[in-house]
Amino acid sequence: MENTITIINGCRQGNHKYQKILYEQYRGTALKTVFRYIYNYEEAIEITNDGFVKFFLSIDKFKCEDRANVENVFTAWLRRIMINTAIDLLRKKMLLPEIGGIPDSLLDYQGTSSSDQMLIYKDLIKIIKSLPPSYRIVFNMFIIDGYSHLEIADILNIPVSTSRSNLLRSKVLIQKYLQKTETLIECRI
Repeated sequence: MENTITIINGCRQGNHKYQKILYEQYRGTALKTVFRYIYNYEEAIEITNDGFVKFFLSIDKFKCEDRANVENVFTAWLRRIMINTAIDLLRKKMLLPEIGGIPDSLLDYQGTSSSDQMLIYKDLIKIIKSLPPSYRIVFNMFIIDGYSHLEIADILNIPVSTSRSNLLRSKVLIQKYLQKTETLIECRI
């Protein structure tokens, strides 16, 4: 807890040592967040680095009164910057699908889990990755990142009804894929 506060204060003072510590400590989390939106490895690294630049330029705006939760608040704030940076790129590209793959090492689930859970996690990532970009973005923002439809509509500059519709359609596509996969498994048995 104190360590995070010390690092943040060091970054506020422009101390490169603390900026490097923060970057190295949170780079993996930031990169995984960006990967949910950008699937090209080189672009994802570039977006992550751009996100950190934005982060360091705006670190004076970070405030957390609750010292016990500073780590959680800080991580959420960093994640939001990374998401917005990724969405900015997608907006520039007019939400064109990305090409490229995610290295398997970056798909690793960080919880304590069985190999079955790991396979399910990787399958879910692949299913979400296969969604059309506009559906995938709304799905990620609403389900995974916890944005409301109003926030999504504001960030993506779309009507709230479009956000809701894209979420519903993404869920339908995921269900169809899961049913298709379940049928294939039953046929093999």
